[in-house]
Amino acid sequence: MEAFTTFQGRGIPIDISNCDTDQIIPARFLRRMRTEEGYDRYLFHDLRYSENGAEKPDFIYNKEPFRDATVLVAGINWGCGSSREAAVYVLVANGIRCVIAPSFGDIHFNNCIKQGVLPVRLSDSDCGTLRRQLHKNPGSEIALDLAAQSVTGPDGKTYSFDIQPFDKHRLLNGVDDIDMTLGHSADIEAFEDKHRREYSWLGR
Repeated sequence: MEAFTTFQGRGIPIDISNCDTDQIIPARFLRRMRTEEGYDRYLFHDLRYSENGAEKPDFIYNKEPFRDATVLVAGINWGCGSSREAAVYVLVANGIRCVIAPSFGDIHFNNCIKQGVLPVRLSDSDCGTLRRQLHKNPGSEIALDLAAQSVTGPDGKTYSFDIQPFDKHRLLNGVDDIDMTLGHSADIEAFEDKHRREYSWLGR
């Protein structure tokens, strides 16, 4: 996965509390391959599009300059509901590198880490401040520094956030679950060699 060190991108305020994974990507799209053309359209699909496929002009993702946002600032309990990994795949498909919220669904939070999306917990008050700034100044940017564990808002104010050391290590180094396993290749091979020697009587 792509490492996350520092990043600066256009922010988008999503004023939805308890935004569950079915709102992020409806269940009927879960069988779709994330490599298929148009996969990015499934993000907030039922909020963004009417039944005939036309954009809903009032939804913020359909407004300029928010279409190209890469930092999402949400309400409490972002990503609650089912554990679907696709709720992160579709964020990645839209270039979202960071989600800032007061709280996250636990499984969704971990899925973000595994896909190189930085989940940042800030207070409800601070998230509200950032969303108001983004509404007031569309197109403004938010800067992130994972090593320093800091978020800098459009007005230049800096906020600190906590993250588990192991999660921080994985993001900074772009290490996913497979990479973690491969990092122990020498130990795995040594174990297999020893097992073959000591239990050769088992046969093949």
